[in-house]
Amino acid sequence: MYKALHQKKVAVGLSGGVDSSVAAALLLEQGYNVVGVHMRRFDVPQQGCSGSEDRQDALRVAKKLNIPFRVVDFRETYQRKIIDRFLLDFKNGLTPNPDIWCNEIMKFGLFLDYSLRELGVDYIATGHYARIERDDGSDRLTSVASGVGCRLLRGTDSSKDQSYFLYRLSQLQLAHSLFPLGDIYKESVRKMAEDYGLPTAQKPDSVGVCFIGDINMKEYLKKRIGVEMGAVCDVEGNVIGSHDGVQLYTIGQRHGFEITEYQGDPLYVVKKDIANNILVVGRGKDSDVCEFEVVDLVGEEDILHESDKGLSVRVRHLGKIIPCEVSSMKGGLVCRLSTPDRGIASGQHAVFYLGDLVLGGGIIRRIA
Repeated sequence: MYKALHQKKVAVGLSGGVDSSVAAALLLEQGYNVVGVHMRRFDVPQQGCSGSEDRQDALRVAKKLNIPFRVVDFRETYQRKIIDRFLLDFKNGLTPNPDIWCNEIMKFGLFLDYSLRELGVDYIATGHYARIERDDGSDRLTSVASGVGCRLLRGTDSSKDQSYFLYRLSQLQLAHSLFPLGDIYKESVRKMAEDYGLPTAQKPDSVGVCFIGDINMKEYLKKRIGVEMGAVCDVEGNVIGSHDGVQLYTIGQRHGFEITEYQGDPLYVVKKDIANNILVVGRGKDSDVCEFEVVDLVGEEDILHESDKGLSVRVRHLGKIIPCEVSSMKGGLVCRLSTPDRGIASGQHAVFYLGDLVLGGGIIRRIA
């Protein structure tokens, strides 16, 4: 389709979706020497997983663009480090986010290492809606707070911004990464795919957890972690209903449990007592959270350094970005929200922002 105009080589992670397809086409148009790589991570057709179909779509895109195509098999590592961890966290009552681990460990870990070592590339690229700001001429990569190195920024299209999923990337990972769609709006990406004649132009976006596929999350978990029916209690400890297994619910969930005594207002999950298999529910205000602890931090020094300059936090993908204050504690940070938020659960990730700049984040451990 295009001839490479310079020596910079990039491996594009072709997922089989429209975003990575357009990313590859844009890089070709910009003169990069592009190779397409599809990562095999999980294929279980009977679960609704589209792995085989996605692989074929990725190949069709590579052929359309006339670029080399590779398939790498990361299934064993994906099972051990993503799926097994996901199931263990749910069993322990947490609310995990495997997409963040997948980016850190698989796409910008194994895929990056493979591409640098085996393909001899300068960069890898994905279809993420995020931006990287670089300081040209720097001879070393240091922290964001020092003003030298690579900075991760929110994507221009706020409705598609995926910086939340990428906050754990290191300076080295960012230095070797390209996000061609960072400044582009999704509606333009669809139009570009049509203009390029890409076979994925009208392919629907994937949703949910990729290795589960188009099935019910509750049924998936029931088959893989041991759960038992138990009591639903109100915040005063009164038994008012039953549940199918306390691990199957998330904080803030409104449906899925049975109430045997009429309570009037809608009820939401506000706590999971794993040890006693009790699901605690309450009214909306009962799930308000003003403060929580964050551990397993990335960028702690930068977060604290910028804490007096208008720090904000996001606790779920495309969730509200809320002004906050932070303070240091042993093993992590304490985050205090300017206004209460609901549905915050242990195991979720808190990502800290200074405007569009991603400073870092960590895993929510305890809710005050």
